[in-house]
Amino acid sequence: MEIGVFIPIGNNGWLISTTSPQYMPSFELNKQIILKAEKYNLDFALSMIKLRGFGGKTEFWDHNLESFTLMAGLAAVTTKIKLFASTAILTLPPALVARMATTIDSIAPGRFGINIVTGWQEAEYSQMSIWPGNAYFGYRYDYATEYVQVMKELWANGVSNFKGKHFTMNDCKMSPKPAHDIKIVAAGQSGRGLEFASQFADFNFAMGAGINTPTAIGASNERLVEASKKAGRECGAYVLFMVIAEETDEEAEAKWKLYKDGADVDALAWMADQGSKDTKADANATAKSINLPEGAVNFNQGTLVGSFEKVARMLDEIAEMPGTKGIMLTFDDFLIGMDKFGEKIQPLMKCRSKVNGVA
Repeated sequence: MEIGVFIPIGNNGWLISTTSPQYMPSFELNKQIILKAEKYNLDFALSMIKLRGFGGKTEFWDHNLESFTLMAGLAAVTTKIKLFASTAILTLPPALVARMATTIDSIAPGRFGINIVTGWQEAEYSQMSIWPGNAYFGYRYDYATEYVQVMKELWANGVSNFKGKHFTMNDCKMSPKPAHDIKIVAAGQSGRGLEFASQFADFNFAMGAGINTPTAIGASNERLVEASKKAGRECGAYVLFMVIAEETDEEAEAKWKLYKDGADVDALAWMADQGSKDTKADANATAKSINLPEGAVNFNQGTLVGSFEKVARMLDEIAEMPGTKGIMLTFDDFLIGMDKFGEKIQPLMKCRSKVNGVA
C-alpha cells in the first residue's frame, strides 16, 4: 500500500482552528517534511494550489506558496519520493504546464506527476478577473478533459494540433519531450468528476469522512471502481486522512477536542459560503462535502484519532478497502507527526510489511 503526505503549502495545514498549531508555509518547512518522508520510505508527496484563503482569526490559507515552483525545489533535494504538483487549470495554459512538468521530470526523473484542479472557490479566480462565471461549474470537467488531452499530445508527440471548444493548438511545439510517464491525479467526487478521473487520471482522491470511521471511504471507492470499469482502464483511489496520534487514546482525543473547541467560525463560514455557489452540485461533489458540519475544523478529510496502535489498525482497514491504491496523510503538526508515523505507527501496519522488513 502506497503512503503519501499532503504537504502544508498553506498556513496552518488543514486544521481551521485557533487552538491548533499556527505556522506559515515555507520551503524550509516543506523540505524538512519531505526529507522525513523519504527517511521513512513514504511513496509520494503532493502539494495543493490555493490562491485565496478563508480569512477568520487564523487567516486560514491566506498565506500560500505556489505548487510547481515548490515541487521543483523539492525535486532537487530528494532522490526517490514521487512528487505531484497541482495546476489550477483556469490560471495556466496546458501547453505551458506540459513544459513545466517536463522540466521537473528532468530534475527528478520518473518521479513527477500533476494534480488537476478544476476549481470550486469562485473568489480565487474573480480576484484576478479570470472567473468564467458560475456556468463554469457545469462544464469544468469538459474543460479539464481538453486540458489533459493537450498535455498528453505534447508529451507523446512533441506537437499538438488539438482543436476543441476550449483550447485550440496550432502546430504547438514542445521539445524535449519528457523521458518518463507523467502521472495524472484528479479529485472528482461528483458523477461527472469520477467519469473524468476514470478516463484520464491514474489516481483520484477519495475524501475520508467522520472521526475514526475508516471504512466510510468504501462508497466513494466503489463509485470510482465502477467508473473505471466502465472506462475500461484503471484509476486507483488515493484516500485522504488526517492522523492525530499519541501514546494513548485519551491523549489523542484530548488534543482533538482542543482543536474542535477552538474552531475558527469566521473562516468556516467563508468556506461554506464559497461552497454554496455551485448550486447544481450533486450530492457527492466537493462543494457539498465541505459544508458538512461534523469535523469541519479539519478541512475536507476524515480524521483518525487515537493511540499509535489504534491508528495503525485503522490505516490497515483503509488499505483493505477495494479500490484503495494509496493513503495520503496530513497531520496536526507535520514535523512531529511525520516522526510519530515513521517510528510508532508504520512499524505496526500490516499493509506496510515490506517497508517494515517483513516479506
